[in-house]
Parts: sequence; C-alpha cells; structure tokens
Amino acid sequence: MSSYSFRDGYIRFRARWKPYVLQSAVAGLTSFMILLFLSVEHAVVIAAMGASAFIVFARPFDLTARPRNLIGGHMVGFIVGSLCALIPHDALLAGLAVDSLAVGLSVFLMVLLYMQHPPAAATALGMAIRGPSQEAFAAILTITIVLSCVHLVLKPQLRNLF
Repeated sequence: MSSYSFRDGYIRFRARWKPYVLQSAVAGLTSFMILLFLSVEHAVVIAAMGASAFIVFARPFDLTARPRNLIGGHMVGFIVGSLCALIPHDALLAGLAVDSLAVGLSVFLMVLLYMQHPPAAATALGMAIRGPSQEAFAAILTITIVLSCVHLVLKPQLRNLF
C-alpha cells in the first residue's frame, strides 16, 4: 500500500497545474448553475450535485463519470427516494428507516442496472427526506444533462487529476 503525501500532491500540481485550475473552475461554474436551479430546502440534492461535479471534473475517465451513470444514477436516486417518501412514517425511527431504505435500495438498483454514481444515493436520501417535486426533478435532470454534455465536449482536454 503506497502512501500519498502533501508533497506528492504539490509536485504533481506543479507539473500539471493547468488542468487542475481549469477543471476546478469548470466544476465551480457548474456548481453556480446548480445553486441557481435548486433552493436551500434541497440541500442534500445540492450536495449530491456538487459531488457529481467533483467526479466529472476531477476523475473524468472513471466509470462513475460516464453520462449513463451520472444521469441514470441520479434518476434512479430520484425515483427511489420519491417512492420511499410516499411510505407513511410518523415516528422518528420509522422516518430514519425509510430514509435509509431509500439509500440502500438506490445503491442496489444502481449496481444492478450498471449505473453506479455514488452521489446519486444522496439524491435518493434528499427526495426521501423532502419528498418529490417537479422542480427538483427538472433541476436534477437538467443539471445532470448539462454536466454530461460539458463532460463529453471537454473530455479530450480533461485529465484525471489524481
């Protein structure tokens, strides 16, 4: 097992600083767009989209950065979380169980359907907690499509940053 130090990261950054800066800037701009579409009441989904931007722009050649996984994973998360939100749960423990079910079931379906995208489990959690809305669906779909399009257009210039 190899260890990775701050010094190693610094040396790597000095050798390839342009992709680090450019890809981080694109991730920041994408995050700005995410924040324009979603309100703070969807904080878990906002966090999931930020994590997706990280994967797409820091590890663009990973399986989880592929458009099928990005869009499909978040759609699985949205659907599973929305369905779990319909399960009646008045008590705190029951609510926690339903929210946990949303995460576990979305992970299971993403793996089964070969649409693995880890941040999409947070989308399931967010929908289970807040409940579904047309605005959230439109925002998640739009943002994942935009992320995927930017990823595909820029992919020849992108590099895995670590």
